[in-house]
Amino acid sequence: MLYWLAKELTAEYTGFNVFSYLTLRAILATMSGLAISLLVGPAMIARLSRYQVGQVVRQDGPRTHLPKAGTPTMGGALIIVAIFVATLLWADLTNRFIWVVMGVTFAFGAIGFYDDYLKLVVGNSRGLVARWKYFWQSVAGLAAAAALFCTAKSPAETTLYLPILKSVALPLSAFGFIALAYLMIVGMSNAVNLTDGLDGLAIMPAAMVAAALGVFAYASGNAVFANYLGIPPVQQAGEVLIFCAAMVGAGLGFLWFNSYPAQVFMGDIGALALGAALGVIAVIVRQEVVVLVMGGVFVLETASVILQVASFKLTGRRIFRMAPIHHHFELKGWAEPKVIVRFWIISLLLVLAGLATLKLR
Repeated sequence: MLYWLAKELTAEYTGFNVFSYLTLRAILATMSGLAISLLVGPAMIARLSRYQVGQVVRQDGPRTHLPKAGTPTMGGALIIVAIFVATLLWADLTNRFIWVVMGVTFAFGAIGFYDDYLKLVVGNSRGLVARWKYFWQSVAGLAAAAALFCTAKSPAETTLYLPILKSVALPLSAFGFIALAYLMIVGMSNAVNLTDGLDGLAIMPAAMVAAALGVFAYASGNAVFANYLGIPPVQQAGEVLIFCAAMVGAGLGFLWFNSYPAQVFMGDIGALALGAALGVIAVIVRQEVVVLVMGGVFVLETASVILQVASFKLTGRRIFRMAPIHHHFELKGWAEPKVIVRFWIISLLLVLAGLATLKLR
């Protein structure tokens, strides 16, 4: 909205042309997302507390989590609101990618909201039945994948690229592209949801990955940079940087309240939405493999659950003391803040490794 207003005012005063620069608008989107989170956060937390939308703690989990019972949950709504407002203010709303990313974020947020609502308000401990949750996730994921394929303007937008292997480019059929995009969106959504088990554990890696994807979006959307770096040029992808920047700002603002000891938890509404957003952005900028490296903590958390379930069903024995793996380290005696910060450090290193592929082509 403000971007549109600045464009209109440029005819009267050329100084407003400065808002045409992606880098400036990205900074403003970050600051806006952060400010909105900090301003709205206290009121939202108070309202969640008033309506007793509090966390239910598993009795079989680490004993240190028992005092967290009743902590306001569904705080992910704060993140989504901050992201959307900042994006609407500073993004070019004629850009198709912006609406695809916002649509995916809203859809998965709505699924997470209903799941949280059933658990925390209705009192149904199961929440949304798994098959229905995956059904609606699949509908949203397939719709986004189909939209990206049908609106692709160049072969690069539907080709699979591998990092480091500069000469490897695999054109994808409609089925191949939609299947890959679906797996990225739904897979990342659930991976972030599994990681969201400790105070601030999921939001900081998500913000770091979003920032790195913003760099890829900016470079992909610029034909000169894309050619120099050897990455696929994707027309109009640069505008996705604004959404990524808004996610970083909103995430940092949420972390203000979610850091240990947390005043509010993200809930499925936030975790599912953020994961899906990261997945669809990775598809847009054609960096599906790289995002699995940068989001390695999410991949590790998901793999630990899969391995735990498979091992128990096949052998009757567990590999970890508890899955996801962050609980394993807690039960080994690591203090919760130590687990969180160490996972953050690992995420930072993995994000830097992913960014390094920009030159290793």
